[in-house]
Amino acid sequence: MFIRYFVEIDHPYEVVEATLLDDPQRWIPGLASKAGALSDALLAEVGFGSEKTRVEKKVFLEVHEPIAFPSRMLLPIEWRPSSAHGLFPELLADLEIAPMGSKRTHLSISARYDPPLGMVGRTLDRAMLHRVAELTVKDFLDRTASTLTEAARGRRVEAG
Repeated sequence: MFIRYFVEIDHPYEVVEATLLDDPQRWIPGLASKAGALSDALLAEVGFGSEKTRVEKKVFLEVHEPIAFPSRMLLPIEWRPSSAHGLFPELLADLEIAPMGSKRTHLSISARYDPPLGMVGRTLDRAMLHRVAELTVKDFLDRTASTLTEAARGRRVEAG
């Protein structure tokens, strides 16, 4: 299954790029901690909903080497469930940033996953679980945009 979502950030591309590449712990929303024995993996919470009715799941989040293009940058990430591996899918995604003029940055996520549980999982995914996956990815990107915006604001003050 495939999910794509995007937002705009009111900071220049160069500032967002430097913030994104600086340290994943500065911008990953819901970051709980380093995942101990899994050297590059981080333990994060992903989910959706408001503060009062939030649904969350802990995942191991891994950020891979960025891929730079002349007009954009991709940052491959993946998350795997920290428990109940057979019930929740692994998600592979690319965070992408691209300039939108001199003062704004396009931030998007393209994610893909295979529903677990074979035919039953695919049927449930079509019936309702794909919507849960969409909400989770949207929430992750919205929260990423918020933390990047906050970190970029601090970076601009430091640079200025």
